[in-house]
Amino acid sequence: MEKLKKMEEKLIIASNIKRLREACGFTQDTIANYLNVNRSAYANYETGARELPLHLMEKLADLYGCEMFELFSEDGNVVGAMLATAFRVDMLSREDMEQIAAFKRIVNNSLKMDKLLAK
Repeated sequence: MEKLKKMEEKLIIASNIKRLREACGFTQDTIANYLNVNRSAYANYETGARELPLHLMEKLADLYGCEMFELFSEDGNVVGAMLATAFRVDMLSREDMEQIAAFKRIVNNSLKMDKLLAK
């Protein structure tokens, strides 16, 4: 039962990272370069053949401007909200992508602080 749940989680994450990558117009090569992994390894994460390590999941969440736990979501509204913030760009270097991810991390943290202060 636990093994089945783990497999379902891998497939949900795989689907979400593929949809986000495609929505942003990134290739598997671009994302693999950003994560500093081989393209074939990244392709296995997108198919669910391999489990995405947490440190790479965190980098992807930052790049896509979402919380890491949202990558586990099957909720169409949550996934739709993640896709709504996707933007398409061409010819980004790894350094450009790291800067985008850092900026999105700051924005997300600011939004979380605003929610906490509003309580």
